[in-house]
Amino acid sequence: MTVEIKVPVLPESVADGLLLDWTRQPGEAVSRDDVLVEVETDKVVLEVPAPVDGVLSEILAQPGETVTSEQVLAVLDTEATGTAPQADAGPAGTEEALGSSPEGERLMGPAVQRLVAEHGIDPAAITPTGPGGRLTKEDLLAYMADSVAPDAAPPAAAETAASPAAPAEAPVKAAGSGAPSVSGSREEVREPMSRLRQTIAARLVQSQQTAAMLTTFNEVNMQPVMALRNRYKEPFEKTHGARLGFMSFFVKASVVALQKFPLVNAYIDGTDIVRHHYQDVGIAVSSPRGLVVPVLRNCEDLGFAEIESKIREFGAQARDGKIDLKDLAGGTFTITNGGVFGSLVSTPIINPPQSAILGMHAIQERPVVEEGEVVVRPMMYLALSYDHRIIDGKDAVQFLVTIKQMVEDPARLLLAC
Repeated sequence: MTVEIKVPVLPESVADGLLLDWTRQPGEAVSRDDVLVEVETDKVVLEVPAPVDGVLSEILAQPGETVTSEQVLAVLDTEATGTAPQADAGPAGTEEALGSSPEGERLMGPAVQRLVAEHGIDPAAITPTGPGGRLTKEDLLAYMADSVAPDAAPPAAAETAASPAAPAEAPVKAAGSGAPSVSGSREEVREPMSRLRQTIAARLVQSQQTAAMLTTFNEVNMQPVMALRNRYKEPFEKTHGARLGFMSFFVKASVVALQKFPLVNAYIDGTDIVRHHYQDVGIAVSSPRGLVVPVLRNCEDLGFAEIESKIREFGAQARDGKIDLKDLAGGTFTITNGGVFGSLVSTPIINPPQSAILGMHAIQERPVVEEGEVVVRPMMYLALSYDHRIIDGKDAVQFLVTIKQMVEDPARLLLAC
């Protein structure tokens, strides 16, 4: 009996995907749930597993092709007898380059295997960033770039040194004569942008071109939140099984501010304003493939523990490339935290079609004046980028002030005042 291997059902917001490398070749045996190929969409990478045990009899779509929802990619024969999965043959020396570890073969696609073999690289020396510990082409190229010796002789110089006609000592080149001497590698590598990076680029340009974007700034004293967190973080974690971080305070403060200034939670559709009577907050998360923004649904109904648990779950899924497409759809407001990377101040770009985004930054101890005295406090700059077509400057400033008030007096989050 034959079984068709198809592209998973894609949501309406995802039109197609890019087929990546096959992990099996025709004639090779596969087991149920073995990942046969991956489909890269503009949001996540989807794994296509084998539904049953069998032999891969035919591949109908090649790596690099654009595929659509439920398109047939290959045919599996459940009654045939196949060979054990093998690494791509590649040039001579492949076996030594790949090593004899089955795990090394399983975590690399054929294209990566070829590059490993051609350059004689030990894959165990590279830290993989792909889903499930998979070694990607980007990992390999980054490793090769970092491994280039800065004092390596250019090929032309090497040939000259080896030539019997070359003099024992090369004459000193006069200043200003010929091209300047360049040490180190000047290799250039061209590679296609991932679908995710292409989408990020297009949406950022769209945001800049379609919104009248403006940014307002403020700063917040983090001392009250830090004191509260230090006091309750251990009992909080014991009770809820989740660590108490700063993000949950900003999510809850944003909910209060969004309810107080509903236009910040709305967006423009043609000549209409669409208002949301719920708060779905997107949290920007860094992944090996780029920035993704999973969404916390109905934050007005979530407690601190639920928010922290979900954010932690999203972070782990982003690192492993396992975020579900439905978790990336929608959102009425976004929070991004450049402070985790050391950013002191920045102007975040709105995530269309939303109308605003909150930027958090690094916490720094700075002198501030309190009741006529100069004291040192842990301070954070906040930035609110907003669409001036729908949000007036007064409302944007007061929105950010509301968040500042909530964070500097966390008890107000319980009273929403």
